[in-house]
Amino acid sequence: MAFPKIWYIAALGFLLPFSYAHTDFFTSIGHMTDLINTEKDLVISLKDYIKAEESKLEQIKKWAEKLDKLTDTATKDPEGFLGHPVNAFKLMKRLNTEWSELENLVLKDMSDGFISNMTIQRQFFPNDEDQTGAAKALLRLQDTYNLDTDTLSRGNLPGVKHKSFLTAEDCFELGKIAYTEADYYHTELWMEQALKQLDEGEVSSADKVYVLDYLSYAVYQQGDLSKAVTLTKRLLELDPEHQRANGNMKYFEYIMAKEKEANKSTTESEDRAEKETEVKKKDYLPERRKYEMLCRGEGLKMTPRRQKRLFCRYYDGNRNPRYILGPVKQEDEWDKPRIVRFLDIISDEEIETVKELAKPRLSRATVHDPETGKLTTAHYRVSKSAWLSGYESPVVSRINTRIQDLTGLDVSTAEELQVANYGVGGQYEPHFDFARKDEPDAFKELGTGNRIATWLFYMSDVSAGGATVFPEVGASVWPRKGTAVFWYNLFPSGEGDYSTRHAACPVLVGNKWVSNKWLHERGQEFRRPCTLSELE
Repeated sequence: MAFPKIWYIAALGFLLPFSYAHTDFFTSIGHMTDLINTEKDLVISLKDYIKAEESKLEQIKKWAEKLDKLTDTATKDPEGFLGHPVNAFKLMKRLNTEWSELENLVLKDMSDGFISNMTIQRQFFPNDEDQTGAAKALLRLQDTYNLDTDTLSRGNLPGVKHKSFLTAEDCFELGKIAYTEADYYHTELWMEQALKQLDEGEVSSADKVYVLDYLSYAVYQQGDLSKAVTLTKRLLELDPEHQRANGNMKYFEYIMAKEKEANKSTTESEDRAEKETEVKKKDYLPERRKYEMLCRGEGLKMTPRRQKRLFCRYYDGNRNPRYILGPVKQEDEWDKPRIVRFLDIISDEEIETVKELAKPRLSRATVHDPETGKLTTAHYRVSKSAWLSGYESPVVSRINTRIQDLTGLDVSTAEELQVANYGVGGQYEPHFDFARKDEPDAFKELGTGNRIATWLFYMSDVSAGGATVFPEVGASVWPRKGTAVFWYNLFPSGEGDYSTRHAACPVLVGNKWVSNKWLHERGQEFRRPCTLSELE
């Protein structure tokens, strides 16, 4: 195994690794299914190549067996054998012609078809950035859902249909990617998992020396000098001549000697240990902790009194002619802010049509830049999306009309229907849909005012994860195919409702398809009149 391209800088006798960081990559299951088909096509091509090589070897084998018998007979009595004129002629013919034909057969390259197919398909292959994105998605899932490395490595996830596991080499690669991001916390976790699997006897191309090299440095960076020394000693037992490890060992001993001479008090040592522990743990803000708890289903529980205020009903869109005879099912998900869910509101056929229209256009999802008012990509939104207009398909037009009928809001000033696909670890961290007062130009280009409300269709069930959560109030709304949720982002006064800050949790297992409609203020003046109170 070749050691990664890492540069080391000497500092106080200790060699510090330095490397370049990768940029995050955003994926969707919709696009990754194409890679599955690409790989299947390559496997078929590879099998064809193997058959061609086997056929070629079979011909050579038959030729060798025939000549083996012939030469055995000939070498026992060469003169007698060549005394037969036919044998003499055939020897000349074989050496002059047939051996040349055999040489051509041996030299014949049977891989042309396979290599040609590989060349064509290679343009669709993921690159280093894609692999890094997939690895970071795994680390994101690990943090959000409190998964230990052994659980992830063995593939013991809820709701999985096709169980898979990570090899020691896979764990090593995850650790290296975390290392390139200077994420020593995850570097330690995954290098330890790789070492554990190697110690258990797993046959792998991953080398313990390399694993220990990364691991000891990651541990040192987090302040655990004693453990770093232990790991470095183990490395030197495997490779006593390891130059970097020998240099690091001298540095560790120097540091430990200085600490011993300093005679640090017990209190100071305890303080230092606490700080080291804090370094190891992700220093998330309270909102981040609440967000992750809600994603795990550990949110605030409603009091029985509040729960009694939540109802389910048949809803006719305030006597809308289309729904008087056929009202839709509606249920309350939350009281403040009021979040309602519509059941059986989009059919499987409509879902498939929307997905097929969106798939060719899926691209990295964007957010509004509050400073420029333009769409831009953001590291906290990990999904792929596409925009569909009502004039493109009668299905999209029908969906838009349905939203207008059931919300009572004018959709002519709404944004186009946005379709999003969340792949491995796909998420959208806590955000507001509406523009705040310090973002006056957020939707200036649209000229339709602020986002007054959000309508969100769930177009797939999700095996695990993928909830829509509201950290400010502790609400979790779980995906259910064929349903939609609706809430107002603004009070009737036009002031923003900050309790609607929400997030899309990472998809742990499965595939999440959603589509949403952002409705704007213009055109709602008489549909949702202003009130005198700012927060009503």
